[in-house]
Amino acid sequence: MNRTPVVLVVDDEPNGFTVIRALLKPEGYEFFYVPSGDEALTQLDAIKPDVILLDVMMPDKDGIETCREIKANSAWASIPVIMVTALNAKEDLARCLDAGADDFISKPVNRVELQARVRSLLRIKQQYDALKDTLQLREDMSSMMVHDLRTPVTTILLGSQMLLMQALLPEQHQERLKLVYRAGQQLSSMINELLLLAKLEAGSLLLNYSEIDLNVLVTTVISEFQELAQARKIYLDVQLPQSGQQITADLNLLHRLMDNLLSNAIKFSPQNSTVTLTVEYLPHATHNGQVRMQAKIHVADQGPGIKADLRPYIFNKFEIGEAMHNVPQIGLGLTFCKLVVEAHGGSIYVQDNSPQGAVFTVEL
Repeated sequence: MNRTPVVLVVDDEPNGFTVIRALLKPEGYEFFYVPSGDEALTQLDAIKPDVILLDVMMPDKDGIETCREIKANSAWASIPVIMVTALNAKEDLARCLDAGADDFISKPVNRVELQARVRSLLRIKQQYDALKDTLQLREDMSSMMVHDLRTPVTTILLGSQMLLMQALLPEQHQERLKLVYRAGQQLSSMINELLLLAKLEAGSLLLNYSEIDLNVLVTTVISEFQELAQARKIYLDVQLPQSGQQITADLNLLHRLMDNLLSNAIKFSPQNSTVTLTVEYLPHATHNGQVRMQAKIHVADQGPGIKADLRPYIFNKFEIGEAMHNVPQIGLGLTFCKLVVEAHGGSIYVQDNSPQGAVFTVEL
């Protein structure tokens, strides 16, 4: 069932709303009116407009600043905004467009022009909403499929683990069974990470905060990768500060974050090279003037590095940078890291490692 389009008019002069409503009434829209930019920003979530007609010249917060704040909010940015203005200088119209306005109409408002511009932007908004719904459906179906994969993978893991414990098979078959078990563990880890990724993207994952000693966590993570690093002839160098410092974070997510960064560093490192994991604490001034300790985690490798033109995209989903022979790349690990860091209010970025390689830095 099609919903009646909602038009929000923002104008400090009630007569302006009266005129616009009269001109658009034959179109059958639902109308809402607010007299100021501040009130518009307060009411947007409740009104849920399909298009906004925004007067430029208003006291306190003018239409340009109001438009800029609307477009800066990811939840509202897709709402088309038509600036209604008596200004006609090109510089003024450019300011409207720079603020994010989708269109503008001059006063006195012409009925035919107003109806045509509103219809045009409503068509674009409807197409956007339809595409958004389609993408959301695809994401939901993908998450359901990934969730359903857990049952058969769990069966494979339990079955192979029981056979390994019983040791009934010949040694040659035992080795093959170990390969099956390790592959099942990797697949299970990927499934769990995809589910966590979906929750992080949806903002529905509740973080389980606790006080974490990064020295203890890093020591644990390094020990889990020692065997893999030795098999690849890679040396793991750990540089930790004096003990006693702690940060507040989700231990499980932070552990997985380090797993991803360290796994990537080892995967892309040549033999007889070094991967360095460094932790440091720096004083950081908060917005209220207080000082707290900021944790920085650096993971540096001596691999091929990441080209400067790829760095803005390397944290995007399914972005693998440059494909490498015999190196499996899915393009979800760094996306997961970025979402984990942002969920904690931190940042992650990549720089060159001198003389060769890349350094990923996490700030929490």
